[in-house]
Amino acid sequence: MKRRRSLFLLAMVAIGGVGAYDWWGPGPLARPAMVTIQQGASLNAASEQLAYAGAVRGFGKRWYYFARLIGSHDAIQAGEYRIPAHASGAAVLDLLQHGQPVQRLMTIPEGMPSIMVQERLAALPFATGSAPLPAEGSVLPDSYSYERGEARAAILKRATDAMTRTLDELWEKRSPNTVVTSKAEAVTLASIVEKETGKPAERPTVAGVYSNRLRMGMKLDADPTVIYPITRGKPLGRRILRSELDADNGYNTYRRAGLPDGPIANPGKASIAAVLNPAPTKALYFVADGTGGHVFAETLAEQNANVAKWFALRRQRGEIK
Repeated sequence: MKRRRSLFLLAMVAIGGVGAYDWWGPGPLARPAMVTIQQGASLNAASEQLAYAGAVRGFGKRWYYFARLIGSHDAIQAGEYRIPAHASGAAVLDLLQHGQPVQRLMTIPEGMPSIMVQERLAALPFATGSAPLPAEGSVLPDSYSYERGEARAAILKRATDAMTRTLDELWEKRSPNTVVTSKAEAVTLASIVEKETGKPAERPTVAGVYSNRLRMGMKLDADPTVIYPITRGKPLGRRILRSELDADNGYNTYRRAGLPDGPIANPGKASIAAVLNPAPTKALYFVADGTGGHVFAETLAEQNANVAKWFALRRQRGEIK
């Protein structure tokens, strides 16, 4: 009790002079500064961090006494904070007690293979620990926030947990017409759909084409499945070789009917939904139309005519001879 009374008297003396200005007046920062409050840090330790960053005047003791006796008694929160320029001592305390720590984002695009997810995770600034390699198809593409010092494994777990939840939700809403019989098959087929079209509106129709082929026992003939064993899903950067089209490795859908051995990327929510609710189409084929989309066909004759148009367009563009 004596110690608290002494602190109170000290604060009152300070209030009579420059102390009050330090607490309620503009702070010393000429520009915003970043301050990290460690987990379990005391108010006294926080005052030292603030003083080191130049966010409070002196060695932080005056700010500490004011925070103890005048400020809110709510606990300060661990995290990285952006202290605004000229923030008052009172504003700084409120930020540490009630503000939001700085959030950074890791964005995983739809169709990114797991090897590239691992590389992106490893490159995150201010994250800690090693970057695990997630199982292919186990990560939901999205943007995930993280804080300075957070473990990379923890960030990845949020992404895999999100995929589990999303897959569970979509599976409950699946159409009786879906060709897949398990969640694993849904992710595998969705990863192919994801790689075959960049147009969101086309996904249900592409899923419908592949669903038709699977029902009939036709080979899927999907180029991305041929590429996957070669690059682990990264861009090939050249044309597929005849030897690669002939390779029998469990992923080559030009050699085997049915789904490949597993996903070839991490599909997004829309592609999974398309597989579980495919468009009611009779199409069995599709080819690029030159606009980033595809033209669909029900017969091989129609497909051959569409392919001829596509090659003529490419020759006109000078892409092939």
